[in-house]
Amino acid sequence: MSAAGKKTEATTNVLMSGVGGQGVLAASETLALAAMAEGLQVKQSEVHGVAQRGGSVVSHVRFGARVFSPLIRCGEVDVLYAGEQLEALRYAHYVKPGGKVVCSDQTLEPIQIPGMEKPYPQGVPEFLTDKGYGVQVVPALQTAVELGNKRCANIVLLGALAECLDLSEASWQTAIKERFPEKILDLNLRAFTAGRHLRAEARS
Repeated sequence: MSAAGKKTEATTNVLMSGVGGQGVLAASETLALAAMAEGLQVKQSEVHGVAQRGGSVVSHVRFGARVFSPLIRCGEVDVLYAGEQLEALRYAHYVKPGGKVVCSDQTLEPIQIPGMEKPYPQGVPEFLTDKGYGVQVVPALQTAVELGNKRCANIVLLGALAECLDLSEASWQTAIKERFPEKILDLNLRAFTAGRHLRAEARS
């Protein structure tokens, strides 16, 4: 886990990225609620872009004893959450040297201008690892499907992200229960637990 948290004056910086429809903002809101449940100051900012058309979505989440700005500067992200691999590559320059990247293994072809198409980049996790980042690739979509609903892939990935942060299990549980309605609460609790297990297994 990171050293940042309520026991220090340090601010934890998490950048959360994906494309429209992947639930990045729901995951971001859940993280913010978990940090608030710890009694921490939280600042959050988001950019929707052309999310409705499958465009890039990014959310900055900062929490700590005192937080003054909602935006994270390039090179200061502790952990990058990426809903698919191109988004991990797109925002990797925000990650601090030696920082962590928690990335879905999913790949989604971006919208391209006819006549200017470019191939989807290959070997993204290996490239980021070579740059010195700690990279974990998570089968978030596959795990969500196994749980019964592909729409909870964002929370599977959030569970993996949680293993990188100094927030208590109780705070995460509180946040999930606050963020999701009763009819999908159990699904998201199971998705979060599954994501935590995936991260723990990868570290063992």
